[in-house]
Amino acid sequence: MTEAPAPRTHAEANRLRKDIVLGEATDEARLIRFVAGPDGVVVPDLARKLPGRGVWVGADRDSITTAAKKGLFSRAAKTKLTAPPDLADQVEALLARRVLEGLGLARKAGVIISGFEKVVAALGTGKVAWLVEAADGAEDGRRKVLSAARRAANQPRLLGAFNSDELGLALGGENVIHTALLAGRGIDRWTLDVERLSGFRPLLPPEWSANGREDD
Repeated sequence: MTEAPAPRTHAEANRLRKDIVLGEATDEARLIRFVAGPDGVVVPDLARKLPGRGVWVGADRDSITTAAKKGLFSRAAKTKLTAPPDLADQVEALLARRVLEGLGLARKAGVIISGFEKVVAALGTGKVAWLVEAADGAEDGRRKVLSAARRAANQPRLLGAFNSDELGLALGGENVIHTALLAGRGIDRWTLDVERLSGFRPLLPPEWSANGREDD
């Protein structure tokens, strides 16, 4: 096992937590925190605010499943804990909700643009950090938007993990297909949540890879 590099600063050291599956220090941005509930059941704490001693696991389905099956939560907490069989599913659902709620907050902050024409125009400014395309959107429209993205000075990242209904609920609209998230304050935290979600579900539908650009 490769030893993790020593932290360069005090602040960086404060972000390192022991992954109970790997047994090594890892940046907490790539981990999920869990705590013991009052009934001794393992509870995900994605916001890292619940009281109690935290137990940290890699932000992916395999790591959480391994920790549950091998009793690593109990071993790390030094007390008997029960890990629900759907614990990884719980984490996925919570992460998905955080990502969608983050889009809603971005809309209120005025850094979300929706609609084909507006998104294409925004791409021309080079200020789009993420393209959020509905998983059930028409291929023709998506191809045109991605073509505009390829011409952008700063090519955005692409998320296609949600359908139009889910995006509509998050953004307070109907038939939401094309959305651009502008670079700015708060984008880094939202991006970390998206990256953690990628450990539980594909960020792009598999069929999109046939179009080339989507799997970059």
